[in-house]
Amino acid sequence: MSGPEDAGCSKGPDIDTALVRQLIQDQFPQWAELSIRPVEPGGWDNRSFRLGDDKIARLPSAAHYALQVEKEQHWLPKLAPKLPLAIPEPLAMGRPNDRYPWHWSIYGWLDGETARRDRIADTHDSAVAIADFLNTLQRIDADGGPEPGRHNFCRGGPLSIYDAQTREAVAALGDAIDAPTVVDLWEAALATRWPDPPVWVHGDLMPGNILVKDGRLHAVIDFGCCAIGDPACDLVMAWTFFETAERRWFRDALNLDDGTWVRARGWALWKALIVLADLPGTDRSERETAQATLNRILADA
Repeated sequence: MSGPEDAGCSKGPDIDTALVRQLIQDQFPQWAELSIRPVEPGGWDNRSFRLGDDKIARLPSAAHYALQVEKEQHWLPKLAPKLPLAIPEPLAMGRPNDRYPWHWSIYGWLDGETARRDRIADTHDSAVAIADFLNTLQRIDADGGPEPGRHNFCRGGPLSIYDAQTREAVAALGDAIDAPTVVDLWEAALATRWPDPPVWVHGDLMPGNILVKDGRLHAVIDFGCCAIGDPACDLVMAWTFFETAERRWFRDALNLDDGTWVRARGWALWKALIVLADLPGTDRSERETAQATLNRILADA
């Protein structure tokens, strides 16, 4: 889920089982007899439907997200053999038609449940496994990879693109937060830069995009925000999900400089602030997560 910063995207048609069935029948008749059922909970960027037992159809929900389809189709098969966890396998790319205006995808189904603390057998192992996944991703040759931009809401790019939005959120929250400390942390993040060549980033690494099976991390999904750039955006789980000890294990397992962690804290801070400022598209659970994130950031500071 890319989140409420994307609320201005123009929305597309209603995406339901009937639409998916029509698209499958028209474009992939070899799968026309397979069952189709929505995947719950539904995502923000895409609507997903289980297709038979071993496939999933994913349809972008708005024009901005449709920019990600061809990128995933091209790059995921190149990244998959080099990563320590499973990632989605593209099986086919659907075409736009008079009922649905964008490209869409069919992937192989990946078993597992989204990451949640009560589903993880060992939090130390999970923190190290996520770090290992990122270490490996960052070592993959980035030559020719997609640079940050509109297609991924500038994940992997400079934090400064969200400076105005962050300051608006601080002003809107007023005395509900420790604004002077928050601004100091934000400005510290803006003052740093990634000093090395760009590396691969997932761009939206969060519990909802990590699958757990039998208590262990099994797969990472939804590479719609992937790009090559600054890896700081991939570290936000340090504050959005991990507690103090896990955060230390996670950081120790990653070979990244202090400035990258300062920017990572900035990415987590930005997202928490815009959610707490009640921008369109947020719900209660998102606000609770945002408040917990802000509490962890301020406690660390």
